[in-house]
This record gives sequence, C-alpha cells and structure tokens, in this order.
Amino acid sequence: MLTPEMIQDNWTKFLNNIDTYISGERGEKLKAFYLKHEERFAMMPASHKSQYHNCFPGGYIDHVNRVVDAALKIDQVWREFGMIDTYTTEELIFSAINHDLGKFGTEEQEAYIEQTDQWRRDKLNETYMFNDRLEYMTVPDRGLHLLYSNGITPTKNEMLAIKLHDGLYDESNKPYLMTFNPETKPRTSLIYVVHQADLLAARIEFEKEHLPRLLGPKQETPKEPKKDNFSLNKNTSATKQKALKKMSNPALAELMKNI
Repeated sequence: MLTPEMIQDNWTKFLNNIDTYISGERGEKLKAFYLKHEERFAMMPASHKSQYHNCFPGGYIDHVNRVVDAALKIDQVWREFGMIDTYTTEELIFSAINHDLGKFGTEEQEAYIEQTDQWRRDKLNETYMFNDRLEYMTVPDRGLHLLYSNGITPTKNEMLAIKLHDGLYDESNKPYLMTFNPETKPRTSLIYVVHQADLLAARIEFEKEHLPRLLGPKQETPKEPKKDNFSLNKNTSATKQKALKKMSNPALAELMKNI
C-alpha cells in the first residue's frame, strides 16, 4: 500500500517525465489530458485483483513510473549489445508512459470500480471489478483510442510498442511476433524493450507484495564451530613454514616471515 505522500510523489514524478521527455505541442496535450483527470489517474490501481500487481490506490502510476525507469535501463543494455538505433528516447518514454493507458477506461467511465460483492472480495481477493458499462476493448486498443481522440498522435513505433507491450502473453500479438521471415519481423526493437520493462516492473511488484510470504521465514545460515586460537595458530604456522621452505627466492622467503 502507498501513503498519501508516496502517491503525491509518484504523481509529481509522472508529470516530470512528460515535461522532460515529451516535446512540443504533443507533450503539452499529453500533460493536459492527464491533468484533466488528475484524481482518477493518481488513485487508479494497476489491476483489479490482489494476486496480480499493484492492486491498490495509486498502483497504476507507481507501476508506470517503474516501467519508465526500467525502459531507460533496458534501452542501455540493448545498445551495449549492439542494437541498431531505430527509435528515439521520446518514443521510448512515450510508449512506457502510455502502455497501459487503456486501464483508465473512458473519460466518462472508469475501467475498474470498487467490488461490491463481499464474497468475491473475501474469497477471490477482488478489491475492484470491471465496469460492465464499458464497451469491450483490449487495453492497448482503448489506450490508443484515448490518445488519438485527444489529438495526441503516436508515431508508428509508439503505436506498435503500445499495441504489443504484453508480448506473447496476448494471443493477438502472434502475427507480429511469431514470424520467421526477415521481411515480416518487427523493424524496431522498441517493442521488445517496452515489453521487457513492463515484465520486469510487474514481476518486481509481485515479489515485493507476495514473495516474502511465499518463501516463509528466512532461515539462518548454520554457524561454523569456533576454532580455538591455539589450534589455528599452530596449523597456520606449520603451513607457513612448509611454504617458506619451498621458496627458491631467499629474499622473498625472508619477507614472508614477517607477514
């Protein structure tokens, strides 16, 4: 869970990333869109069920910020391994910021609303439920629709990275990602960098929330029996004498006596 101060800090960092990386009129429009729905975005969960990741108020922005940080790091790794430069830093951050935007819902309806069924809350750990007033759309498609409808135009690279950010966890991505001909493979690694950043962030969030409980109490490493100083000094001295006798350099042997 996040404190109010943490939620506010995350929101400030989120807006700073837009200011820092998204340039010109597009950056202004993007920031205006998020500020228009500031309270909703700041308090959104990243998922509806506690078994998933960041299912708590403020979880969405916390997740997005982590994906942005991870994307910058993973981008460096790909470049160190010789990736050909096919996208800009702005495209990287724009894609990371907006990869899960579809979880917002529409400007009139939230995608996740509070779960009213107490049995589902208690037995299934569903803190939230899907808003059935929303017309069905995939998260990437809804996110892209929100951007376009607010006059915020993604580049082709950004559109593909947002659409494919779930990788092969989403069956509909197979035509793009399960191809063996060079001509039909993606022509930018941005898709893979954003996917890996999202995967890393979600996994870390899972580990922070669930892994300590699943691993159980930490086991202490058995301590070695304490050796008495007399035996230790005796054995060490004998070993040292043998080593000194084998040295062919008298000067070095003399030096080692004093160590």
